[in-house]
Amino acid sequence: MLSRYRIFETCAPSVSLTRLAHTVVLAWGWQRILIALLAGASSALALPPANIWPVSFITFPIMVWLIDGAAAGRLGGVLAAAGAGWWFGFGYFVAGLYWIGHAFLVDAKTFGWLLPIAVIALPAAMAVYTALGFALARTLWPRGAARILALAAALSLAEWLRGHLFTGFPWNVFGYALITPLWLAQSAALFGIWGLTFLAVAIYASPAVLADERADTRRPWLAPALAMAALVALAVFGAFRLVTTPTTYVSGVRLRIMQPNLQQDEKFNYSQKQEVMSRYLALSDRPTSPQSSGVRDVTHLIWPESAFPFFLTREPDALAQIAALLQPATVLITGAVRPPETAAAAMRAYNSIYVIDHDGSIVSVYDKVHLVPFGEYLPFQDLLERLGLTQLTKVRGGFISGDRRRNQRVPGAPDFLPLVCYEIIFPGDAVPRSERPGWIYDHVGRYFGWPFVGGTGERPGWLLNLTNDGWFGPSAGPYQHFQEARVRAIEEGLPLVRAANTGISAVVDPVGRVIKSLPLGTAGVLDTALPQPLAPTLYARVGDGAFGVMLGAALALVLRSRARGRSRPYRDT
Repeated sequence: MLSRYRIFETCAPSVSLTRLAHTVVLAWGWQRILIALLAGASSALALPPANIWPVSFITFPIMVWLIDGAAAGRLGGVLAAAGAGWWFGFGYFVAGLYWIGHAFLVDAKTFGWLLPIAVIALPAAMAVYTALGFALARTLWPRGAARILALAAALSLAEWLRGHLFTGFPWNVFGYALITPLWLAQSAALFGIWGLTFLAVAIYASPAVLADERADTRRPWLAPALAMAALVALAVFGAFRLVTTPTTYVSGVRLRIMQPNLQQDEKFNYSQKQEVMSRYLALSDRPTSPQSSGVRDVTHLIWPESAFPFFLTREPDALAQIAALLQPATVLITGAVRPPETAAAAMRAYNSIYVIDHDGSIVSVYDKVHLVPFGEYLPFQDLLERLGLTQLTKVRGGFISGDRRRNQRVPGAPDFLPLVCYEIIFPGDAVPRSERPGWIYDHVGRYFGWPFVGGTGERPGWLLNLTNDGWFGPSAGPYQHFQEARVRAIEEGLPLVRAANTGISAVVDPVGRVIKSLPLGTAGVLDTALPQPLAPTLYARVGDGAFGVMLGAALALVLRSRARGRSRPYRDT
């Protein structure tokens, strides 16, 4: 404790920001935990639906001061920094992922008891990555403004690992705090969400330097000034891109998205088969204006994920009703559960997308590749099923994963890339590029649970995201999911068409403008043209290369600063 008071004695003059910095640096025990927890939870306000992104200028500097305050801990403060990082991450993920609990209330008799475990266990696991980022930052921690770069590099690398290891879960990475408003989001076309994560941490954490003493940072205003200059540059680039990129449309393509707003107990109840079909058919043929002729006006009708409480290909009457609805020039694209071809897997199924012609024939099929852990399958499936557990979809043995992600052909429109549910949250995987090297995938990728996306490398004309966010009710989850889907469109320069059971259904152009949308929790249809794609963006061409350059440059500057002897921002002896 004596060393911590010496830290206090060497701090800058007592101004409001410095007082806050001192409070955080000197906090210990439960006070330190509470500060980290509240700062993390408050950071989630930058996410949808609140979108209060300036809050990060308050909460991210607290990360810096928490790591500063770890200096007196054991092992150079690495363990204390990791502890603070875990509590910060736990607060952030509890506040940002609370909505997952809604899924366990759909069948409360079966899964309700798991709700508190899920709401706590997932944030606790995700917070391990934040702890890792804090610990790595403390290991690199230089003196003065360079420590902002150390934090940005370490935390963005930890977030990248969160998005890739053990099937990955890149939901609500810190970079999403830098994509509202839309003109800020345009930089995703250059750097992707991982590059924006690095920039978000560096920009939002920069005010922490203003509380440094002059002996540690001679020009404390320089780092925040550079951060603001970077923010202005991002904004100017985004505004210019939006102004100079008008929305153009594919000739002859007229889309209709049907949003049924079905409750989950209806959607998966076979006894509701005809009621579900009648609702779909009536909504799909609903006139949208006095001049509208319903489904006769469109070339492509789109229904959401897992649309039916039955195997569509085993219900000839359902296919006959679809054929009666469709006109000769109309094609249906719909989600559906698909039975396997082999008898050995008879109790399992694929989560698929069908393209169905006007005569009820199936033109093409896509099987979902990246399944949702605990939603569509259980890790260690056989063992956990023997213990009496099952995934939320209750498919015995879990869903079967498709072999690879590929473009899907559809009559009368450009090829599209199908992305079922949360497949669209994975940056870089959204568009198939070259095949993964076989040895790396077989010996490394499978160990970490990487999905084999592969593909031919051909660029699709649009992204199609079919989803069922009805699991999560009127919570923040569907808003966050839609935001992340929009960022994939910006990253790749491709239009996005999204059909969701309960919302948010929308058509988004390649720079992220929402052309039309249906709000959460409503039933209806929306008619629109299909936007044209742009030329491949920098991110589409180089992937995470720009992010790698950022990391390399930041680490070089941090190591250079450490070599000059600036090892800590506060003296701790």
